[in-house]
Amino acid sequence: MINKCIVSRICGIIMCVFLPCSAICAERGVFDMARWDTILDNVRSRAASQNISRDMIDATLKSPAFIPSIVRSDRNQSEFTLTLDEYLARTVNSRRIKNGREMRATYPTMLSRVEQRYGVQPHVILAFWGLESNYGSYRAAHKLTDAFLTLMYDGRRETFFGNQLLALMKIADDNNLDINDIRGSWAGAMGHFQFIPTTLQQYGADGNGDGRIDIIHSVGDAMFSAGNYLNKLGWNPNERIVRRVALPADFDISLLDGKTKKSLPEWAMLGVTNEDGSPLPSSGMIAGLVGDTKTIQASRDAAISAAASYTDPNAIDTDIAPQPVIYAYLTYPNFYRIKKWNNSNWYAIAIATLADELK
Repeated sequence: MINKCIVSRICGIIMCVFLPCSAICAERGVFDMARWDTILDNVRSRAASQNISRDMIDATLKSPAFIPSIVRSDRNQSEFTLTLDEYLARTVNSRRIKNGREMRATYPTMLSRVEQRYGVQPHVILAFWGLESNYGSYRAAHKLTDAFLTLMYDGRRETFFGNQLLALMKIADDNNLDINDIRGSWAGAMGHFQFIPTTLQQYGADGNGDGRIDIIHSVGDAMFSAGNYLNKLGWNPNERIVRRVALPADFDISLLDGKTKKSLPEWAMLGVTNEDGSPLPSSGMIAGLVGDTKTIQASRDAAISAAASYTDPNAIDTDIAPQPVIYAYLTYPNFYRIKKWNNSNWYAIAIATLADELK
């Protein structure tokens, strides 16, 4: 067997010949083998203290590799944002809806079992599955042990990624999985619903009854784990997620933050109606309100500018300039449960929209 340090040194030297691969590399001009070896030793020590088997530890650290492209991905995460309409067009398209309906026809029994066990409806499970991995068609390329070791070495979130690696080792050990066959995103998300290891460790469930939890190769395990997670987040199958509504043109868009909560009658008093202009239900349900404020403001500015082009600019009254109707979403408690899965307003609205299409 090749010595761990020899493998590590060869790997590190090869990687650093082509690219300065971390802050440490950039400062010293070479791969920091002492740091790499210390990380591997710490993983071995921590794993042993958590009663992870010797075989699993050896398998994890048999041929560790540093992957420079993962560091680049971590440091250059895209900062651009889509408008809400652009995001929905990308995520809730006709192909994804069609595929979701096909998956519902393919897995009716499993989806029914998830609903009976966890109280999460089939169309909701399908919506998460569709957005997270396009119903399992997304194939992750990164070997997760290498991804986590690389990100630990880089140092920006060493503790977080160290915990993910240890959780992955424990999961693989407990479920007799080949840890070197587990692949995911560069940041460590894996399987049909893109769980990170600590989330899987807490909410993973055996859906196919084989005594193991494998959310990569078993659709049943993946669905049960997703249902268990949503159930623990407090999912209420008797409540809708969002309601698309129309607002007065002069509505105060600072209220569209999702944090301001009012009853439906209180929102109605501010001029909020159903999308078609009909009154909101008179129930006492409490909801927030979310909208694309940047796009709304841009539309207002454009309307004012257009009005000014036909009149004396010095006489333009922004209060009476024609403005477009505003559309937004009333957001109910299930919306905020989705945000505990992924803390994005656009994501939660997309889940709700896709789920409605798949009912």
